[in-house]
Amino acid sequence: MDENKDLGTKGKEDTLKGKLNQAAGKVQQKVGQATGNTEMETKGDAKQAGGTMQSTAGNVEQKVDQAINPDK
Repeated sequence: MDENKDLGTKGKEDTLKGKLNQAAGKVQQKVGQATGNTEMETKGDAKQAGGTMQSTAGNVEQKVDQAINPDK
């Protein structure tokens, strides 16, 4: 983690990146499904899951930052 960023800023970035990974994974999964490419479909599913975890972690980071720094 970049030492110049607080948890709230880092959390917002992780949440956004996670949502982008979810969207990219969904597209990849659908393309794999449409073309019958099970490997691509599986990779898309994995990317969606990773994006969900990253987004959730970002939300947790933001909540922790709010609890630590309620005046922000």
